[in-house]
Amino acid sequence: MGRMGRFIRRDRGWDNRAVTFGGVLTAMVTPFDDRGRLAEDASARLVRHLLDHGSDGLVVAGTTGEGPTLTDEEKLALWEICVAEAGGAPVIAGTGSNDTAHTVELTERAGDIGVDGMLVVTPYYNKPNRRGVKAHFEAVAAATDKPIVVYNIPSRCVVDIPNDLLRELAEIENVAAVKQARDTDVELIDGLDLLAGNDDMFARVLDMGGAGGILVASHIVGEEMRRMVDEPEQRAQIDRSLEDVYAAMSVTTNPIPVKCALNMLGIDVGGLRLPMVDADESEAAAIRAALERHGLLSAV
Repeated sequence: MGRMGRFIRRDRGWDNRAVTFGGVLTAMVTPFDDRGRLAEDASARLVRHLLDHGSDGLVVAGTTGEGPTLTDEEKLALWEICVAEAGGAPVIAGTGSNDTAHTVELTERAGDIGVDGMLVVTPYYNKPNRRGVKAHFEAVAAATDKPIVVYNIPSRCVVDIPNDLLRELAEIENVAAVKQARDTDVELIDGLDLLAGNDDMFARVLDMGGAGGILVASHIVGEEMRRMVDEPEQRAQIDRSLEDVYAAMSVTTNPIPVKCALNMLGIDVGGLRLPMVDADESEAAAIRAALERHGLLSAV
């Protein structure tokens, strides 16, 4: 299924920040070779595969891309590959960290490469207070003229951004969207486009009027997830049909399952970097069974 336009444009009425991201945005895994190095050719092939199979754009070097274990130079190389191969589809760089100065530097360098936006995670481990969270996003947004997607994932970062603080962040120039991975108290925020942060939230966020999602299962069922955007009357049915795939992608810590699934499907993305480890026998069996039930693998 073909991809949608480069950006979704929405008239927010009260300001001039009309360029945002939406639809199916795949949080791309990072392929490694058999020595654990960045596999550049495999990365280019994966970009093309995802954009040819339902993805409207890509988020690169985020959680699913094992961003915490990539060096800065690997991230820059990966962003360059994705920009070159994307054919005009949006590439969002995962530039966030728990170090504001480092995040600012990566954001500036990603902008120079030509990415279309930045995914900036809530600072983790440091556990900043509200003023610190706001100051972090103000500093990063001031370093670029590209849209910033706030990534709220309290299950990994400990820190949660409540909706009233999201409203404050929406007032910061360039802060354009939120990837919301908190499953409860999800709300449309004036001035921020809402992106589902988990696969099983995608249909609900679309029903709420959200812009789309930053997704993992779209690596393997991207065309069906794109149908959830294009065919709202079929959305609930499609979502139910994908529940076993969502479950398989969360049988253990992301991105272990999706890398296992891609390799099973013959899309070589290699292994993982410690502290991530390959799926064990029982996890792999659950992933294989879900792929078989969904008709993605022939039952053996």
